[in-house]
Amino acid sequence: MVAMTRTDLPETWDERATLLAMLRYTRDTAAEKCRGLDAAGASAAPLPGSPLMSIGGVVNHLRWVEHSWVDNRFAGGPDLAPWTDESPDQEFVDGATTPLEEVLAGWAEQARRTDALVAAHDLGDLSVEPLRTGERPTLRWVLLHLVEENARHNGHLDLLRELHDGVTGD
Repeated sequence: MVAMTRTDLPETWDERATLLAMLRYTRDTAAEKCRGLDAAGASAAPLPGSPLMSIGGVVNHLRWVEHSWVDNRFAGGPDLAPWTDESPDQEFVDGATTPLEEVLAGWAEQARRTDALVAAHDLGDLSVEPLRTGERPTLRWVLLHLVEENARHNGHLDLLRELHDGVTGD
């Protein structure tokens, strides 16, 4: 398998291109951390204090968090995520038991929907759903939040991958 080309450099230096380049880079980094991973590595949850944290679970979480922030909270669409009051971390459970290729494909489809929605809105447009504070975040904030979420969990993916098979990377 050929390594993917990842870059955090935007095609142009305007704000929208920069935000989207950073979001794409954090997505691509997560996918790269999954490259060549076997099924046991995708479902392994080696951290005693975090028994639901597997590579497949983290990637599935990132997919559904993006759906939640973009399709549901920003655009006002239905929340289709698997979490429930009875199982608030179901996306982690599902991600550990679903083939990693399917999890990655689901996230790639979500990324296409997100990118299309971003192309159709101004960065200053407000989310339909307010935060707990009552404020409605801008699309700009939602994108920055997704970059933060992905980057934070990429650190988890680093650790999980290294614990499984010793593979490290940037």
